[in-house]
Formats: sequence, C-alpha cells, structure tokens
Amino acid sequence: MLRFSTAGESHGEALVALLSGLPAGVPVDSAFLGRELWRRQQGFGRGGRMRIETDTAHILSGVRHGKTIGSPVAMTIANRDWKNWEEILPVEEGDVAKHKAVASPRPGHADLAGALKYNFPDARYILERASARESSARVAGGALAKMLLRALGIEVLSHVVRVGAVDLERPYQWDEIVASNARDTVVLNCIDPEVEQRMRGEVDRALRTGDTVGGVFEVVAHGLPPGIGTHVNWDERLDGLLAQAVMSLQAVKAVELGRGVTAAESMGSTVHDAIAYATEEEAAEAHTRFTRMGNNAGGIEGGISNGQDVTVRGYLKPISTLRRPLGSVSFDTREPVKAAYERSDVCVVPAAGVAAEAMVAITLARLVLEKFGGDSLAETQRNLEGYREQIKRF
Repeated sequence: MLRFSTAGESHGEALVALLSGLPAGVPVDSAFLGRELWRRQQGFGRGGRMRIETDTAHILSGVRHGKTIGSPVAMTIANRDWKNWEEILPVEEGDVAKHKAVASPRPGHADLAGALKYNFPDARYILERASARESSARVAGGALAKMLLRALGIEVLSHVVRVGAVDLERPYQWDEIVASNARDTVVLNCIDPEVEQRMRGEVDRALRTGDTVGGVFEVVAHGLPPGIGTHVNWDERLDGLLAQAVMSLQAVKAVELGRGVTAAESMGSTVHDAIAYATEEEAAEAHTRFTRMGNNAGGIEGGISNGQDVTVRGYLKPISTLRRPLGSVSFDTREPVKAAYERSDVCVVPAAGVAAEAMVAITLARLVLEKFGGDSLAETQRNLEGYREQIKRF
C-alpha cells in the first residue's frame, strides 16, 4: 500500500513529505525533483513569497545510491522565510507579545471555520496549515510517484485551459503538453501561445484592480493501461479517487473527468465513445486492439481506466486573499472591519496544475501497485509486462 502524508506550516521551519510503500529500485532523479518544485513556483501572477523561497527537497531516508530501498521516503523543504517568523511562531512558549494574530477572518479562506472548530481566538494557526504553501510537499511526494510511473511507461503532466473568461477552445495533443512543460520560462502553461497571451491579459486586469482571477487546469495521464481501478466498490472507483485527490487541493472547487460538464447538457449519442477493433499494424503502439472513436469519457469507464489518456480538470476559484479586502468582523470586538491581508498571489492556475499532477500521480501509483504488487521495481515491471501481454492478446 502506497501511503502519503505531509506536515508543516506556511511560515514554519520546514515542510515535510512522507511517502511509504514505494518498491525498492526506483531511480530517484534529483534534478527532476528540483524541477518539479520549480514548476510549482512559476507562472505569471505569482506573489512575493515566490521571490523569497527557492524550494529544494532534502531527502532524509528511503533512498540510497540514487534508488529507493523499500523503506519510507522522508523529505523536508525548508522555508527560507522562517528566519522572519522564528520568534513569532516558536515551538516553545516564547513571547506572546510577538504573536502575529490574524485578527479578522478572510472570506474564502479556512480562517473562520477553522477558528470555530479549534476554539482559537484568531486565525493564525489555521492560516499556517491551510495555506497552499503545503502543496510544495505534495509536489515533492508526487515527483517520486512520477518516477515510479515513468519506469512503468506512464507519464503525468498538466496544462492550463482557462484563465478568467479566456478559454482554450480546442483539444490538446500530448506532444504539445510535453513541449509546454519543457519550457524554461513559464507564463501560464497554455499549449497555444496566442490564447496564453489573452489569458495573461486577464491576469493583468486583475492585478491593476487589486483583484484575483481563477481558471481551469487539465491533468493528463498518458500511457496508463486499461484495468486500473475497479467498479466493485464505491470507494475503489478510479474516477472517484481522482476527484477526491484533486478536490483536496487548496482553492479547487470542482473536478471534471473527461467531458463531464458539457456531457450533462448533451445527447448520449454525442457523448459516448464508439468502440472499434484495429488491425495488428494499426494497434502496434496501443494497449489493445480495441479502440475508441473519441475520449469523451476521459479514459475512465465504470471506475476503470480504459487505456486512453486519463483527463482530469480542476476548477480553481480566484485566490481568496485580496489586496482590496472584503468586509469581515473583528475577532476581538465583533465590529465590522476589512478582512486581514497576508501577502498573496493574483493567479495560481499553472501552479495548481502542477500540484494536481502530484495528486494524480500519487493516486495512480497507489492503484498500480495494488494491482501489480512488487517489493522491487523489477518485480512490478515483470508483473505489468505479463498483464500487458495478456490484454494485447485479448
């Protein structure tokens, strides 16, 4: 069983990622891990925190001589901003006069709900853990999951399909997504440069008015064989597990599998993907000779992968922290005030896509290991290869 968890706070000393259950022998590429963390920090519209932090994962355990050894992998990501908060958020009792309270809850954040739940007099401790800064630890864990999937011929990437009112109104090509994510400079990670410039205009408009803007990212899993996930229990369906994984990200308010949203307003004859049977030559690079005429299902039917690209879209609300704050209420006086302001971003859709890649990769890696097992990578690869031969002959 692959298990993943994170610990740490936004302005604490470090974030921690713990991934247990990886088979032994998975090659660990430190440069790839570093680039994944870098990708999460990029994108037009990011805030001042990205000029402070340069995220680097320090592996404490579970990796030796460049490969996993079967034991839990623990990683830390230091917060460079900690030096400015060490006396404000000490582990020991410290000087309470230096505490930096979040005195008025911010609409759209966990501030008020969390303060009520944990009986805190202000929202500081809620903000610290609820912050999207935690997603850097998810990206670190997801990078390791991607390394396992890569060794099995499966890739996971994302691209941005909407920012504000500007939409990418055409299908993707996998090579376009690969090329977009290989860029050394990230604007908004849209595969179409002309559309990306119009998206940038949406961010510029929000920046000028002290507002924020949301959008939609799409995560694509390429090379996943048929048969991952199952229909037999409600909590084992691949679509449900992916929806929960992506929905768990900060600011994601809706998740779509395939053409889920527009399918609801369409006729069935235009939604379901007709099945055909290819010749051996036509299916040389495919998982099976059974093919489909489209991918409206997003690579999942009945909770099971069908061999096509698995596509998951996350709908990201605008960032809740506004430079022109909305109305709120003081925790102390209960009087109307403006919401507290903490340094924030204007648009994080590309970064959210990278974090969603991590959650999709971790989910798929867990299900792949549940199906194919293996205490070593060689054993998992051998089991998967036998299955691939089986479905090729079906």
